[in-house]
Amino acid sequence: MAGVKPLIAVSGRVGGAGKVSRSPIAFAPRPYLDAVMRAGGEPVVLAPQPHDSHTARALLRRFDGLVLMGGSDVDPTLYGQTPHAKTYGVNHENDEIEMAMARAAVELELPTLAICRGMQVATVALGGTLHQHLPDAGINGLIDHFPAAFPAPPDGVAHEIEVEAGCRLAKALQVERFEGASYHHQAVDRLGDGFRVVGASCDGVVEAMEHEIGWFVGVQWHPEDTAHLDPVQQRLYDVFVEQAAHG
Repeated sequence: MAGVKPLIAVSGRVGGAGKVSRSPIAFAPRPYLDAVMRAGGEPVVLAPQPHDSHTARALLRRFDGLVLMGGSDVDPTLYGQTPHAKTYGVNHENDEIEMAMARAAVELELPTLAICRGMQVATVALGGTLHQHLPDAGINGLIDHFPAAFPAPPDGVAHEIEVEAGCRLAKALQVERFEGASYHHQAVDRLGDGFRVVGASCDGVVEAMEHEIGWFVGVQWHPEDTAHLDPVQQRLYDVFVEQAAHG
């Protein structure tokens, strides 16, 4: 129908009770929703609930695209590791929900934008592993990927990222080198099945990946943090929503 905005599922996060609500909440931060709306999409925050492969596929068939948001660390036991001392905020319920969504999106070839934790969730969902704490990963010339008091401060650090010429991400951004807002102490180690690296920072940390099937792009930085000021970052959301509209 003409004029109907593509529906973008945003996998909602479980949060504890506090000043905002007397009860646990389901939420999605406004920057993600605002970036989708600026791109012409209609974001819908999904209520967190258990999903198997069947129910996840059935739900996502009703949408035109999926956003997997940033957030706290993925449970290391899901990729066969013992939690590092710096691993924080693990919520197994969130992990299982978002992993089911990631696998269903790949199976459905649903346009998907996976951001920071979302990229890590997709990696683990497809059989990959993560560096649990970059300073202890033995990376030569490691630059700052998170602020000194992480995870307390709201603002990340900016650093340069380079993406592969001709990849989906480079076509969306219309540049191959740019600065991104970074807020992560973990990163992809071994890729999940079907993904390939298409972007990195100068220290070799994986900053972007794409799946061989459909339009499934993972980025380790936070484009929504600066998209309201930086056309390069907003273009990623614009192209994602365009893919959703015509996918």
